[in-house]
Amino acid sequence: MVAIVYSTMGSIQDARRIAHTLVEEQLVACVNIIPKIESVYKWKGKIENDEEVAIIAKTTDKNVKKTIQKIKSLHSYELPDIIVLPIIGGLKDYLEYITNETS
Repeated sequence: MVAIVYSTMGSIQDARRIAHTLVEEQLVACVNIIPKIESVYKWKGKIENDEEVAIIAKTTDKNVKKTIQKIKSLHSYELPDIIVLPIIGGLKDYLEYITNETS
């Protein structure tokens, strides 16, 4: 099975650095970088409104924990947004690509 690991960060440079590391270490097959999102959230009792960058990383179930750990270790936030979404279907050939490109 395959999954998506989603995370947000403060800069495009951080997103690119993390994406390259994840792919180079074969933790994920592919990372999409969404360069500009607007996030509204509550942090330490205050409502915040920030521009962020989102990444969508495609990996296998067996690499999810390692991918989360790697993102957390490279992330600049005190509490990084890292969530996992299971993939319940898709183009079979692409799902096989994800499996084949990860270690």
